[in-house]
Amino acid sequence: MIDTQILREQPEALRASQERRGDPVSHVDDAIAADSARRTAIGEFESLRAQQNASAAQVGKASKEERPALIAAAKELAQQVKDAQAAANDAEAAFEAAAARIANIVIDGVPAGGEENFVTLEHRGPRTSGDTVAPLDFEPRDHVDLGESLKAFDLARGAKVSGTRFYYLTGIGMRLELALMNMALDKTLDKGFTPVTTPTLVRPEIMQGTGFLGEHASEVYYLPADDLYLVGTSEVALAGFHADEIIDLEQPKRYAGWSTCYRREAGSAGKDTRGILRVHQFNKLEMFAYVNPADAEAEHERMRDIQTDLLDACELDYRVIDVAAGDLGSSAARKFDIEAWVPSQGTYRELTSTSNCTTFQARRLKTRFKDEDGKNRPVATLNGTAATTRWIVALLEQHQQADGTVRVPEALQPYLGGLTALEPIPTP
Repeated sequence: MIDTQILREQPEALRASQERRGDPVSHVDDAIAADSARRTAIGEFESLRAQQNASAAQVGKASKEERPALIAAAKELAQQVKDAQAAANDAEAAFEAAAARIANIVIDGVPAGGEENFVTLEHRGPRTSGDTVAPLDFEPRDHVDLGESLKAFDLARGAKVSGTRFYYLTGIGMRLELALMNMALDKTLDKGFTPVTTPTLVRPEIMQGTGFLGEHASEVYYLPADDLYLVGTSEVALAGFHADEIIDLEQPKRYAGWSTCYRREAGSAGKDTRGILRVHQFNKLEMFAYVNPADAEAEHERMRDIQTDLLDACELDYRVIDVAAGDLGSSAARKFDIEAWVPSQGTYRELTSTSNCTTFQARRLKTRFKDEDGKNRPVATLNGTAATTRWIVALLEQHQQADGTVRVPEALQPYLGGLTALEPIPTP
């Protein structure tokens, strides 16, 4: 939710942000009008209620002869108060609906434009030189061929049991996922995050509060019989963890949420249907932080550094991009994506993202802290991927060898019982 004070005092900042996102600037004007109507309706209700209170006092002091007329007038006034309260409630709801259409204010420096207008911040990796990744000296196989030869996953049986975009991780595939998650968990523990296993079903107000029921609502699984949503990331449950609370932010509150995630991928028909790159169910370790708004940008950089440390430990080639305003979710004021090189596709694909949501989610979820003056203010929230199933794609493809084996990065070897290479398993 946007800051109402900014709407009233700095509407041009909101208009500029909407324009950079490619969102309708008219939403700002609609919200301003709705705010004015709300304040008028509330003022009328409060004026009538004051009259009602004064009338009640008059009735109590009136003589027997005066009382019938005053009681009749009081009844009429009571109906007017009731009607005014209903009008004020309607105006409040209309304002909230109008304000909800305005996305978070984009931070200065975020590139304007759409998906293709990102800015590359850096390229890194053992085979990276400048902005180029050296090709493998043999014809690369894709992660599906590699994974099936290693018996790391079973796509056919996943489709048989659950449909397209489902899979079984088997043998070394399951172990590799756990290795990645545990390595990331150790890293986040070292950086002061509290580990949490989160619920994967949440109430509508929590899903709405995090901003996932806007433009991406079609990608969310909903269980109408229970009025619950399946989360696509533990960010949702972690954002709701301190909803309706005033929290102590003498030190940032940092959590690492381990959960299974579910996404309908409704807007990606025909894209990446082969393999485990874009699927309906996966596991993820998600970083989430509550911080003083003044510290949010520094916390964002800190999360990005944790992500690059983990990708460096996996000896992967990747690039870090500053996502353009038009490609941000409604809650994010800035987002960094990290995309790994996929040799079989000759392109980069997203492995992690980290978003600074400033106070946008906290306003909706009423998560606050006491500032230096003792005033309750919304906190800032940030989130970022620590590890997820999708990393297996980049690991298999980048570390494949000409003989069909896959080299295990040194940092992952202790999590795989000392394995240095993954060996193909012949089909009986």
